[in-house]
Amino acid sequence: MNVTSSNAVEILLLVGALSLVPALLFTITGFARILIVLSFVRQGVGLTTTPPNQVLVGVALFLTLFVMAPTISAIKTDAWEPLEHHQITMTVAIKDAEQPLREFMFKQTSAEDISLFENLAHRPPPQTRADVPTYVLIPAFIVSELKTAFQIGFLIFLPFLIIDLIVSSTLMSMGMIMLPPTFVSLPFKILLFVLVDGWNLVINSLVTSFH
Repeated sequence: MNVTSSNAVEILLLVGALSLVPALLFTITGFARILIVLSFVRQGVGLTTTPPNQVLVGVALFLTLFVMAPTISAIKTDAWEPLEHHQITMTVAIKDAEQPLREFMFKQTSAEDISLFENLAHRPPPQTRADVPTYVLIPAFIVSELKTAFQIGFLIFLPFLIIDLIVSSTLMSMGMIMLPPTFVSLPFKILLFVLVDGWNLVINSLVTSFH
């Protein structure tokens, strides 16, 4: 009877945890940053539907797993395996699993964003990282991720914008006002992206931005 009850509780906890996966994916991992940057790439090239959203989400998901692999490994070693072997309780396991995630978020979060949410929560300035509660750290981390994503996206978008400006100026000087500049600049932007091995550069920049 005890075994059956224990299994039922574990299944219930597992179902509850699975329902939180989408929210956790966007809030405590690098998924949002990666997906936003990939969207900037697609928009910068001018291909509004290529790659499709499903492809971008899939790429972002597996890049997130790659980036989060050390954190996931630490959670497995410090929390999941001891809990699986009944060496610690569920409460202790949750606290132990929280520490690697907090370390990851602290590395990606600026002090200014932490101070912002500390002030909004009417809390005194923290002296150490342990003084920053998780409910303050998570929104600060999200804001920092958005800032970083837009900074990377701007750098990616800039060369494509220059191509658009050059093509537009050239068409106007030739008197071809009725021809849409994007119609002419699109092949040049795709060619530039291919010649510089754009996907390699973007993914390399994304992954290294987490270190």
